[in-house]
Amino acid sequence: MSDTVEEKKTALSYRRYKEGDQAVHSLRDKIFQASYSHKCPTYIQSTPPCQGSCPSGEDIRRYLQIARGMEKPPAGMTWQEHAWRVLTEANPFPSVMGRVCPAPCESGCNRNEVEDHVGINSVEHFLGEYAVEHGLKFSTQAEPSGKTVAVIGGGPAGLSCAYQLALKGHEVTIFDDHALLGGMMRYGIPGFRTPRPVLDAEIQRILDLGVKTRLNCHIGKDVTMEQIHQTFDAVFLGMGAQSGRALPIPEGDAPNVVTATAFLKAFNDGRLQHVGHRVVVVGGGDTSIDVATVARRLGNIQHAKPGDIEQAIAGHLAHDVAHISARQGAEVTLTSVFGIEKMQANKHEIEHALSEGIAIRGGLVPVGLVRAADGRATALRVARCEAKIVGGRLQVDTVAGSEEDIPADLIVSAIGQAVDFTGLEMFDNGRGMVSADKNYQVEGKPGVFAGGDVIRPHLLTTAIGHGSIAADGIDRFLAGIEAEKRPRIDVHTFDLMRKMVEAGLKIEAVEEPLRGTDAAPVVHNYDNRSARYVIPHTDLFLGHFTYVERNVRQVTHLDKETALGNFEERLHVLSEAAAVAEAKRCMSCGMCFQCDNCVVYCPQTAVFRVPKSKATVGRYVDTDYDKCIGCHICHDVCPTGYIQMGLGE
Repeated sequence: MSDTVEEKKTALSYRRYKEGDQAVHSLRDKIFQASYSHKCPTYIQSTPPCQGSCPSGEDIRRYLQIARGMEKPPAGMTWQEHAWRVLTEANPFPSVMGRVCPAPCESGCNRNEVEDHVGINSVEHFLGEYAVEHGLKFSTQAEPSGKTVAVIGGGPAGLSCAYQLALKGHEVTIFDDHALLGGMMRYGIPGFRTPRPVLDAEIQRILDLGVKTRLNCHIGKDVTMEQIHQTFDAVFLGMGAQSGRALPIPEGDAPNVVTATAFLKAFNDGRLQHVGHRVVVVGGGDTSIDVATVARRLGNIQHAKPGDIEQAIAGHLAHDVAHISARQGAEVTLTSVFGIEKMQANKHEIEHALSEGIAIRGGLVPVGLVRAADGRATALRVARCEAKIVGGRLQVDTVAGSEEDIPADLIVSAIGQAVDFTGLEMFDNGRGMVSADKNYQVEGKPGVFAGGDVIRPHLLTTAIGHGSIAADGIDRFLAGIEAEKRPRIDVHTFDLMRKMVEAGLKIEAVEEPLRGTDAAPVVHNYDNRSARYVIPHTDLFLGHFTYVERNVRQVTHLDKETALGNFEERLHVLSEAAAVAEAKRCMSCGMCFQCDNCVVYCPQTAVFRVPKSKATVGRYVDTDYDKCIGCHICHDVCPTGYIQMGLGE
C-alpha cells in the first residue's frame, strides 16, 4: 500500500511562438497606426465548456472564481461556504460527486489546449468536505405553496428533485422501497468510494428542509398509483434502474449466477459474507464515455487529457464487484467483449484492478454455463469475439471453435441495468424505460414527471440534472403555467443583474433589453449569451496563459496483498492552499477575470475600468466610444474571449 500523487509532466499544448523563433517584432506600427473600423468592443458573457458539459448544470466558473478570490463572499461568510452555496444551487451532493463523478467537465475544459484541464472535480470534493466538516445547512425563504408532490425513488434523481421543490416552497414526500435513502449512491457504489457518513450528511441536509419520507414502501405494491394521485398534486418518477440484467445465455439462472446490482446491494447491506474462491465478472465498461465525448465536442478540444488517477466511475458495476471480491480473498477474472485496449472503462480503473491482482480478459463473450449435478455453475463457458458499435448498438461476432471454460464458484453479470415496473406498468414505454419530453414530463400523463435511470441508465450527475429540470417543470405545472421551452444550454449561469442588486447598485428599468448598443443601462454593449453559446478555445487568447502544474489529489494504491480486507477510502481531499491554487488555473472562459490586458493595450485609452463604486464581478471594464477607433486590439488580447467585436454602423 502506498500514497502517491500522480506525476504530471505535460508539455504546453499551445505555444504563442514556435521553437527557434527568436526574432523580435515591433508592435509599434500595428498599435499606433491601426486602421479605423465600424466595429467596437462588445462584452459577451458565454457559457464555458465545463458548465456546458456538466449534466447537473453546475455554475463551475463562478465557484472557481470565488475560490480564487475574484468574487468576495457576503459579510460574515467564508469563501468556502459561499462557493459551496453557489455549487449546490445545482447539485446538493458535492462531496459524493467530487469522489465518483467521471468529470466530463474536465474533458471539455479549454485549458486542455494549454497544458492540462483544471481539477474541477477535486475542488468540488474540497468544498463538499468543508461543508460536511462545518455542518453547513440548506435554507429557503420561499413561502409554503400549499402544494404536495410525491417523489417515487430516493436516489440521486429523486433527492435532487425533492431538494429543488422544497426550496420552492412545496411539500415533498419521498417514497422508497429500501430502508435507507440514496439509491445507487448507497446500494450500487461501495462505501470505499462513497463513505456512508458523507452520504448520510448530504442526504440529511435535504430532509432538514422539511422533506418527508416513507421508506420500505414500494409504489405499485404497498401503495397504488391511484392513491398517490388522490393524495398529491404532482408526481416524480425516480425509481432508478436497480434491477440487473441476466447473462444472455440459455439457462443462465443457476443459484450462484447473480447480477451486479444484487451483489452490490448484498455487500452494502452487510449481507455478503463470502464470495467463494473463484469469481468471474462479466462486464467491464462504464457509461461515461459518451459524456466525455460530448464534453470534448462542446469545447472543441483536440488535446483532452485523462482524468485524475483516483477517479471512480459512478455505476461502474463490474469493477466494483471485482474489487470487492479481490479484497475478500477471491481469485477474480473480469471479462469484456471488448479488447482491453478498447474497453470503455476508465484506464486508471483497469490499472487499479490489475495492481490488486484481478485478471482482465478482453475479447470474450459468454455462451453458456457448465453445471454440477446440484445445478450450480462450476464454470462460465466463453468464446473469443470481436465487438464493435454499429449504428449506436453493440454488435458481437463470435469466433467459431474458440470456446473455453473459466472455472467459477460465483458468476456475476454486470452487463446493464433495468427498471422494475412492478405495479407501474402503465409508465413502461415498451422498451423498459419511461418516455418524457424536454421538461421531463411523462408523455400523456399531465402532472407526472420522471428523471434519472428510468429515462436512460447513465451517470449520477445526469440523474441529479434530470431531477433539477423536472422540479422546474413541476413548479410551473403546480402554478398553472404552461411549460416553457428549455434553453439550448440548460445550466446554472452567473446573473449580472442579481449581482448588481446584491452590491446595492441601481439598475435602470427599461421596456426592452438594449443588447449590443452603447445605450444599455447596465454595461455598454453587454449581452448574456450563456443560454445559447458555449465558448470554444479558439475564441480565447491562449498565449496569455503559462504552464501551471495541476494540483492532483493524493491516492492510496493497493496491491494484491494490501487489498485484502481493506475497505478504507483511497482518495484524499486537497488542502485549502491546493484547492485555491487549482481554482486559479481556471481561464474564466467567456467571463472577464480582471486581467487588465484590454486597459493596458488599448492605444486610444478608450477601454477603462469601471469606477469601484459601480463595479462588480462581470462589470469591470467599459468603453468610451468617442475614443474607440475599432482597432480590435482589446479583443485580440482578451484571454477569456469576453470581449468580442460588434456594434455595426
